[in-house]
Formats: sequence, C-alpha cells, structure tokens
Amino acid sequence: MLKVGLIGCGFMGSMHANCYHNIEGATVVAVADIRPEKAEELAKLSGAKIYATGKELIENADVDVIDICLPTYLHAEHALLAMDKVKYVFVEKPVTLTLEEGKALIEKAKATGAQVQVGQVIRFWDEYVELAKIIKAGTYGKVINANFRRLSPLPTWGWEDWLFDVKKSGGAGQDLHVHDIDYVLSLFGEPEKFLSAKSTLGRENDYVATLMQYKDFVVSVEGTWALPGTYPFTATFRVVFEKATLENAGGKLMCYTDEGAQEIKIEKVELAGEGYKGGNVSDLGGYYNELVYFCDRAAKGEAIEQATVCDAVASLDFLLRELAFKA
Repeated sequence: MLKVGLIGCGFMGSMHANCYHNIEGATVVAVADIRPEKAEELAKLSGAKIYATGKELIENADVDVIDICLPTYLHAEHALLAMDKVKYVFVEKPVTLTLEEGKALIEKAKATGAQVQVGQVIRFWDEYVELAKIIKAGTYGKVINANFRRLSPLPTWGWEDWLFDVKKSGGAGQDLHVHDIDYVLSLFGEPEKFLSAKSTLGRENDYVATLMQYKDFVVSVEGTWALPGTYPFTATFRVVFEKATLENAGGKLMCYTDEGAQEIKIEKVELAGEGYKGGNVSDLGGYYNELVYFCDRAAKGEAIEQATVCDAVASLDFLLRELAFKA
C-alpha cells in the first residue's frame, strides 16, 4: 500500500484526496492544513492522521510520497523539505513562483535522487492526450495552425483570495494560462519566435494572449480569469491539419473533413468523487489520470517521465518571458 501525505486541503487538495480515494493501492494516511476544519473534512475519506502544518507532516508522518497542494508561493520551501523525506513528490502547478525557485528544485532533485512530478494536468486530460497521439501519428497530416483557449470566471475559491495577489500566484498568466503553454511546448517545443500581449486594465496578468510562430505553422494561446461569475469555465482547442480540423468544445471532440463531421469518442473512467467543491472543474478527469501515473511510478520505483520538474520549470521560464514581453 502506497502511503500518501497530502499537504493543503483546499479546492485542489480536495480534488487530489478524491482521486487517491479512487486509486487502488494508494491511501492518504496523513493530511495537513492550517485550517483544522478543512483537514478534518478530507481526513474522513480515509481515516488520515491530521497535522497542523505541512512542515509538521513532512517531519513526522510515516508516508511514502508527499503531495503538495498549497498556494504557489509556498511550493518551493515545502518541496525542498519533502525531497529530503521521500523519493516521490508531487507539486501542484505552477511549479514555483519564480524561476530561481524552480531551478533550486531541479538541483535538489538531482542531489537527493527524488522523483518530482508537477501538476501540469492538461498533459493527462483525455481529449488532450488523444490530440497528442493524433499529432504524433500524423493521422491527418501536418499541423497548419492551432488555437488553445482557457477562459474562467474570477477564482473566488482561493484561501484568503491568494489567487488575486500576483506576488503569491503570478495571476491568471502563471496560474491558468500556463496549462496551455505547457501543453503546447510538450507538443511542439519552443517556437522560433513569439508575440505576447496582456490587458492593461484590471488586475495584473488577468488576461494573456500569445502567438507562437513555428517553422511551418502558428499557434495562438489565450487565457483569462477576468470574467463574470456567471461565465462558464471554458477550455477549448482547435487544430487545423492538412486533411482535417479537430475541435474540442462543448464537451465533444469533433473531427471535420470535406466529407463530413464526426465525433471522436473517448472512453472515460467513471469515478466516485465526493467532497470536492468549488473551483472551475466539474469532474476528476485528468487529475485522476495524472495521479494514477504518479502512484504507479512510485509503487514500481520507476522514474517520473511525464510532467517532470524540468518540464515544468521550462514552461515557467517561457511563461515568465511571455509576461515580460514588450513589443
């Protein structure tokens, strides 16, 4: 049995706790949060022992892996400590607030031999996994152009509104837009050049749009969380190939050709989620997939090869260059 220590029992911690609840061979045996009521709520799922702080859990809990679901500005210090405790560490995205912190995690992983996976969950989301397979196989020929969008209402579910503090979260650019940037980089690598623009009204980094120029094609990526509470969370992509256009929108992955339109059916795992509330997602989806991968690697003692700490730091590096871009 893989014994999991979960640090942070807010929205994302709740998502993760419910995922582990559905993963055979993994059990959350310890949880930590400075809010006792949040820790108690998640502890009920598996009878986990409660710790007052993440550092207390790292120091005292009997665990095999540690999962860090804290606000971004707290990731680095806890991840560094966790790598001294266990060989497998999961850190929610974005990996760290600064590039210097990210590089420190890479060096610590090298020094300790720890395997670190970062919650760049889009790499594990079913529709995005399917798209990656199609691109790799060349099913519809070469990519001509692509568009990725992630649109969200204001994230009012964050503890003490930490998400609105750019010094703690990096804003929508770093917290939300990084999902699609990381995914695009995982598909195509660094572009030859890029142009990026941010809105100048409202909160800093609330809206980011970037055009990425590759040798033979172009990709546009748009992200914002500066929308009314009544606006539905929307994550879409449209990829134009030589022989077809694929679009993921409205809960369907569609393939359009000159001959007609057809939905690409994807078999999904039905999960018994309970207790996750708020936020901008409606199911465990890719969160379950990424943690299944993490637990499998940890149980087998194998290296993390997807959504590694090096991948995440590279995506953070590009993202920070986007935010600093000036025409």
